[in-house]
Amino acid sequence: MGAAAERAGRRALLALNILDGVDLAGLPPEQRLHWQIEAVKLGFADAHAHVADPERAQVPTDALLSPGYAAARRALVTHRAGTPTAGDPERGGTVYLCTADAGGMMVSLIQSTYLAFGSHVVLPGHGFALQNRGTGFRLDPAHPNVVGPAKRPFHTIIPGFLTRGGEPVGPFGVMGGHMQPQGHVQLVSATLDAGLDPQAALDVPRWYWHAGRSVLVEPDLVAGAAGQEALAGLRARGHEVTVADEPGVFGYGQAIWRHPDGGYVAGSESRVDGAMLGY
Repeated sequence: MGAAAERAGRRALLALNILDGVDLAGLPPEQRLHWQIEAVKLGFADAHAHVADPERAQVPTDALLSPGYAAARRALVTHRAGTPTAGDPERGGTVYLCTADAGGMMVSLIQSTYLAFGSHVVLPGHGFALQNRGTGFRLDPAHPNVVGPAKRPFHTIIPGFLTRGGEPVGPFGVMGGHMQPQGHVQLVSATLDAGLDPQAALDVPRWYWHAGRSVLVEPDLVAGAAGQEALAGLRARGHEVTVADEPGVFGYGQAIWRHPDGGYVAGSESRVDGAMLGY
């Protein structure tokens, strides 16, 4: 009974985690009730899909109750009653790093097990899981990316490297699924067009496009009078812009640029843990 009650209690925790980012006290009663109902619906959907006896099944408790996952679920609540579906709390598995040495050797490295911690298949005797990038294949036989033997699927893995005039500048990368190429565009643009160093370029507020006309932007991108003017201009052009405060949407990056006078200038993502190290 105790274990069953604990599992049932997770539904309440999931709902409360969603509501944690909402100022319910400042809302009219009708809106406050709406938020509570929608949060409970989403919490139940996740609990029914992912919660079981932890002695018999692997329950992603930490992922379900993480602030980032709560923010993603919270973003699904609109002004209308919704039909809840379960989310995927264990997404991704990508790590990017870059390094450089005194001799001018620079490395851009990315490693990814992909969705839900890869294939869940561990190579016997070696202790690491195999990736599941095969999910990127298509099943349409007429598509060039159709699944087949001895083929590599379309994927988003991009260990970037910047050169100028044929000379190496340095390694960089931005993790985050389909945010990767978009993050690369924004990072390189901030470097080349605005002349920013790696850390400043990584700190620039980002936008993310997924499908259709929908565009997510970080709050700082539309802050102040200039930001609000830009936001209004984008919407006037037909972009469906939503301000999202969940940093995971906008990717995580690192970069190292070689300084013309010798040495390096490095930057590490401010939206997540990570650091620049040198010796």
